[in-house]
Amino acid sequence: MLKGIAASDGIGIGKAFIIKPQTLSYNPRTVTDTEAETERFNNAVDEFCGETEVKVEALRKNSENIDADIISGHISMARDPYMLDEVRRLIREGKCAESAFETICDNFIAVFSSAEEDIIRQRAADMKDVKAGVLRCLLGIKEMDPDCIPEGAVIVARELTPSMTAGMKKENIAAMITETGSSTSHCAIIARLFEIPSVMSIAGLMRKVNDGDMIICDGTSGEVFVSPDEGTLKSYTEKRDELIRIKNELEPFRGLPTRCKSGRTFRLMCNIGSPDDVRRALDADCEGVGLFRTEFMFMNRNTLPTEEQQFEEYKKTALMLNHKPLVIRTIDIGGDKDIPYMGLEKENNPYMGCRAVRYCLKMPSVFKAQIRAILRAGAFGNVSMLIPMITCEEELLECKKMIQTAKDELKAENEQFDPDMKVGVMIETASAAVIADILAEECDFFSIGSNDLTGYTMCCDRGNSSVDHLYSPFQPGVLRLIKHTIDCAKKKGIPVELCGEAAAYPMMIPLLISYGLDSFSVSPPSVLKVRHLIDGWDEEQTHEISDHVNSLRSCTRIIEYLSDVTNNKIIFRDIT
Repeated sequence: MLKGIAASDGIGIGKAFIIKPQTLSYNPRTVTDTEAETERFNNAVDEFCGETEVKVEALRKNSENIDADIISGHISMARDPYMLDEVRRLIREGKCAESAFETICDNFIAVFSSAEEDIIRQRAADMKDVKAGVLRCLLGIKEMDPDCIPEGAVIVARELTPSMTAGMKKENIAAMITETGSSTSHCAIIARLFEIPSVMSIAGLMRKVNDGDMIICDGTSGEVFVSPDEGTLKSYTEKRDELIRIKNELEPFRGLPTRCKSGRTFRLMCNIGSPDDVRRALDADCEGVGLFRTEFMFMNRNTLPTEEQQFEEYKKTALMLNHKPLVIRTIDIGGDKDIPYMGLEKENNPYMGCRAVRYCLKMPSVFKAQIRAILRAGAFGNVSMLIPMITCEEELLECKKMIQTAKDELKAENEQFDPDMKVGVMIETASAAVIADILAEECDFFSIGSNDLTGYTMCCDRGNSSVDHLYSPFQPGVLRLIKHTIDCAKKKGIPVELCGEAAAYPMMIPLLISYGLDSFSVSPPSVLKVRHLIDGWDEEQTHEISDHVNSLRSCTRIIEYLSDVTNNKIIFRDIT
């Protein structure tokens, strides 16, 4: 049995299809005709971008928009003026095109790889993909044909890049396993969106698997079995069939209201990162978008998006939702999200530094352009604005002042906008939770970000193995802050949602029902699961459970108790 990172739930069984990395070797040489070499390089970039544009068009026709967006971003990377100038400079100094391009790409890769946040490090993988693509064009090597992957294949690779997965027939793939990567890699994101079981980061994988080997991939536990015995194969086949049965049992919940047994209704929303994610959210039967993470619009480019560009993206999203709620979060950068062109200063402790609203208030022109774009999009749908990382009333009041200024400007310019747009606050620090009663006086709704609230409350990074045992939303301190926040919202009469991963945890749902949460915002694959779980609870039951949880003093005891009382109700695992 091999062990890796569980990246996408489910069990996949099939024969190994090994994707070996292409050999892109060349002999570095000194060139004398630098003009001819520059032209050769330019032609290779044009060829790569042309091939990529054809892929993007084909992917969009097949509604594979997330692949299309990522691959389209590779064109921007390959055409980056600074990078091209640097490559041409090295060619003028006598380097061959291959060596010059690889040198500059490796410099970018080193910068991206050193970032703390996974999503920035993922740009290193994108740059590696661009490097391989242009080098392939320079060397005259053909790409792998994705159509050669047989039905029921378990994809085995050292690394799966966007260019490798783009164009694959996802219905042919039983599972994906890799030697490198993380739960936030491109491969993992694609696997979750298409519900393909996946395990990443299996040490020595390529030495331990041969083409055609029977493989069992358990994307829930992170376990992979190579050439399993008959008993193991039979056991996992039964487990896989049971998961398929469970998934089919969720279908009757499609189109139904989200409510518990006692009749109380909830709003079940989705988290998205771009307008193209809306289609998957709607296909999942969401009731709106509870969190539009706008920072991805800033990250997948080399310059600031203009107000007009942002407006068009927000407007497109609002129109696609057809008056279903859309909560747009203002840009949340800093901490582990660095965007080089935005000039964030290097900080010793970026999580406690100039991130999110702090950066926005420090850069009013950037912030106001986004505020104006969101207000204008409000004229085309049911749009609300969400401010992240508020820790005190002064920050919120300063934001409200800027929002009012933006409204006054738009009115003077005769621009269409929503003058009554609701403005909410993300509760993701202990400070915000403790003063929730004060913040509730100054905003229209709360959105609890359980991921950051857990990290900041417990003073631990879930990516740090030395302290990740402390990172749990079931810590008494975290649960009490969530309850206090909801209590304050209720007293003021404003709605409150929870948009962190905990919103989909089966053991958390009875507590959130009891606390009085109004809205759950989850990933698209979790929508029907959460609706099913909420349907299984009676409100009186949940009050008894939360009262007992409140009497327990440790995270371990709380999890043990909740595991016991929910055991007969849940059919999905918890991530605690």
